[in-house]
Amino acid sequence: MGLFSQAAFYTTVNHLRDLPQHGGREVAFVGRSNAGKSSAINTLANHVRLAYTSKTPGRTQHLNYFSLGDNNFLVDLPGYGYAKVPPDVQRHWENLLSQYLQTRSELAGLVIIMDARHPLTELDENMLDWFAPTNKPVHILLTKSDKLSRQQATLTLNRVKSHLAEHFSQCSVQLFSSLKKIGMEEAEAVIASWFAVNKI
Repeated sequence: MGLFSQAAFYTTVNHLRDLPQHGGREVAFVGRSNAGKSSAINTLANHVRLAYTSKTPGRTQHLNYFSLGDNNFLVDLPGYGYAKVPPDVQRHWENLLSQYLQTRSELAGLVIIMDARHPLTELDENMLDWFAPTNKPVHILLTKSDKLSRQQATLTLNRVKSHLAEHFSQCSVQLFSSLKKIGMEEAEAVIASWFAVNKI
């Protein structure tokens, strides 16, 4: 049974004061709107509608917690970079995200979803810069890699790896495809290792 196989909705949070006090560890998923975050979570969990996928980007507006058992949690964060929400809502998201990512002691690591056809956008770079001071690990899933040829996918992966080695040494990266189920084992192994840290 995989790490994500027993994922089940736990709670949704719209204010920092409501963050659950569970005493365990969390791994958060974040990404630019429409990069395939919800699809990646659903694929890893082998569950069609665990995380809500929509043709309208920006539908995840809260911190959605999913229990993985053994006091481990996956946290689905609001997508960034989608402008079609009221400015006050956008500000609330940004404050919630920044406070959570930079202060949450239970957070073991961050998975950043990037579209393999458009990786390392300015917004992605901003997220990496923003999270770097925590010194916590980051793993990047280059989603929709099935839309690239094998040669294009390899070139993209190598380019991103080179950039990370130079600027963000705490980051790792892989190719991923929800449609073709590519990269599931690699992603799960990385995330499982974060949960295993400091566990007796």
